[in-house]
Amino acid sequence: MKSSPVIPPGAVLGILGGGQLGRMFCMEARRMGYRTLVWTGGLEAPAMVVADEAIDSPFDSPEALEQFVSKAAVATVEFENIPRETMEAVAARIALHPSPNAVAICQHREREKNFLKENGIPCAPFAVVASAEELAEALKTIGTPAVLKTAAFGYDGKGQQKLEGGENPAAVWASFGTDRAVLEAFIPFERELSVMVARSGDGSVAAYDPAENRHRHHILDVSIVPARVSAAVAAEAKVIACEVAEALDYRGIMGVEFFHLPDGSLLVNEMAPRPHNSGHHTLDACATSQFEQQVRVICGLPAGSTKLLSPVVMLNLLGDMWPGETEAPDWTPLFADGSAFLHLYGKRRAIGRRKMGHANFLGAEADEGLQRAAAIKASLLEQGRKV
Repeated sequence: MKSSPVIPPGAVLGILGGGQLGRMFCMEARRMGYRTLVWTGGLEAPAMVVADEAIDSPFDSPEALEQFVSKAAVATVEFENIPRETMEAVAARIALHPSPNAVAICQHREREKNFLKENGIPCAPFAVVASAEELAEALKTIGTPAVLKTAAFGYDGKGQQKLEGGENPAAVWASFGTDRAVLEAFIPFERELSVMVARSGDGSVAAYDPAENRHRHHILDVSIVPARVSAAVAAEAKVIACEVAEALDYRGIMGVEFFHLPDGSLLVNEMAPRPHNSGHHTLDACATSQFEQQVRVICGLPAGSTKLLSPVVMLNLLGDMWPGETEAPDWTPLFADGSAFLHLYGKRRAIGRRKMGHANFLGAEADEGLQRAAAIKASLLEQGRKV
C-alpha cells in the first residue's frame, strides 16, 4: 500500500455519522487545527454541536452527497451501519478511510465470519443459515449451546438468541424474524478482551494494550486496562489484531474483540471499523487517544504513540443512571474522586439504557480503579430509574 499525500491542519475532515464517536472525533480534530463536516444521516446527532458544519440529511440524499464531497478533503466513518452505496459514492469522489469494502465486511456478520475463516484468523465455529431446515442441520453440526445471530445490524446484544438444546428449529426460525442468520457455537470464555489498532496508508500498524471488558445488559459496562492477562496473551491479541487489519487492507482505527478461553487461547468475536467504546480510556490514559489516532491515520500523518500512561478503568454511563429523561445525576461524587474524568455525549434525553457518556478512573493499579468505578456506579444507579 502506497502512502497518500499528507492532509495538514486547516483542512476539512468529513465524518459519515453524527453520534458520540463523531463528536469525540470532532473535538480532537479541532484541537489539532482541523475543521470538521458531519453528515448525520438524519439521525439525532450529538456531534452537530461541536462540528464546524453539519449536513442534517438522510444518507440517500444526492444534494447532501454533493455538498459533503465538495467540502471535505478526506472522509471517515463513525459507525458501521452506513449504506454501502453512500460510502462508495463518497469514495468515488474523495478519499474515504476505512474503505467501503472494509466497513461492509465488518457491518455484516456473515461476511465478517467468512472473512475470518478465509484468512485463517481464529474464531468460533459457525454456520450460515437461511431457513428452518438449514438451522436444524447447523444445530447438528455446531451443537448446543449455540447463539443464533442476525446476519446484519446487530450490536450491544441485539439480534441474538441463545439456544440451549431441545428447541424446535422451525419455531425458533419463525420467531427470529430474519431471512439470513449465523449460528455460532457458544464459547465458555474466561473473559472478553479488545484491542484498538491503527493502520496507516503505508501499511504500518500501531496497536494499543488490550482492554478487559465486562458487560451489563449486553452493553459494555467497564473496560479494565491493562487487561488482567499474561504478557504472552496480551502480545498475541495485539498480533492477531494487526493481522486482521492487514487482511482487510485497512486504513484507520478499528477495534478487534476477543474471547479469551480458559486454556489461554484467543478467538476473534467481532470487528468494529471505527473507534470503539472499549477504547475510550485512551482519551485520558494514553499518549495518543483513539480519536487523535483516527485523525492522524486518515490524514497521512505518522501514527502517535499507543503507550499506556496509567492503569485505567472506563465506566460506561447509561441512561438508567439518570433520575429522569432530562434530569442529570449528581456528579459530585465522581468529581470528588480526584482522578476520574467525565465525558458526556450531549444527548438530550436519557432513554432506557442509552449510552450517555463515560468516565475514566486513573490510578496506580487497575483493581483500585475498578473499586472506585464500582462505588460511583452504585451511587449513580441508586439515583437512576429502574428501566
